[in-house]
Amino acid sequence: MGQHAGTSRQDGGTEIHARSAPDDNVDPAEVARFGALAEAWWDPDGAFRPLHQIGPARLGFVRDVLCRGLARDARQIRPFEGLEILDVGCGGGLVSEPVARLGATVTGIDLASDGIRAAQTHALASGLVIDYRAESLEAVARRGEVFDAVLCLEVLEHIPDPAGLIATAASVLRPGGVLVLSTINRTTRSYALAIVAAEYVLRWLPRGTHTWDRFITPEELQSHVEACGLEPGQVDGLVYDPLRDHWSRATDTSVNYILAAQKPK
Repeated sequence: MGQHAGTSRQDGGTEIHARSAPDDNVDPAEVARFGALAEAWWDPDGAFRPLHQIGPARLGFVRDVLCRGLARDARQIRPFEGLEILDVGCGGGLVSEPVARLGATVTGIDLASDGIRAAQTHALASGLVIDYRAESLEAVARRGEVFDAVLCLEVLEHIPDPAGLIATAASVLRPGGVLVLSTINRTTRSYALAIVAAEYVLRWLPRGTHTWDRFITPEELQSHVEACGLEPGQVDGLVYDPLRDHWSRATDTSVNYILAAQKPK
């Protein structure tokens, strides 16, 4: 699926365009893996339970850095009003929907067409207007589209060329725009928790969801960001407390972390 272009139609008449080219930054096996789980996206106790749980902590970071970087009033109910935001690897819309509720005009892209259908169905039921597309970031860049912010959360560890994706994301940012990236650090601790514990012991995730060699250190990520001419900003760890069954932002970046960078004006 990540190597062709086509159009499918969802019940109700919404068109879903699947676009990518042979040189796009795609791992077909990863696209197939997440496509097969499409029906589970909005089940808070299903295969994507960790993403449901980590969502509020990630959204808090996104809200803080976008309000600060784009001169928005964080006290407002809809501080993102008027902003155009791209959600890369949007899956079923777990990030796109809350960002849209904060007032943004959201475009969500993902090459797993089944996930896009799940996202569109849920957005319709929720009364939200979100432009979901089954296409690659490269396809968006080729059309010359630009955005005030680009979000790429829990995607980098699933693609063959993270540096290439970051460069493409930077190219679709307006001057002064903000890029937000979240991923997993490559440490012994992350292997123990994100793979052994999450996939094999607790079975929060299907086995094979993560490959340790694809994890990225914060230093590597900052280097990729700087190579694209972006200015690295805030970095927070995302830490799970098993006693409270709760994720929060912290200084510990040894496993999950989230980073912001800004394009010079």
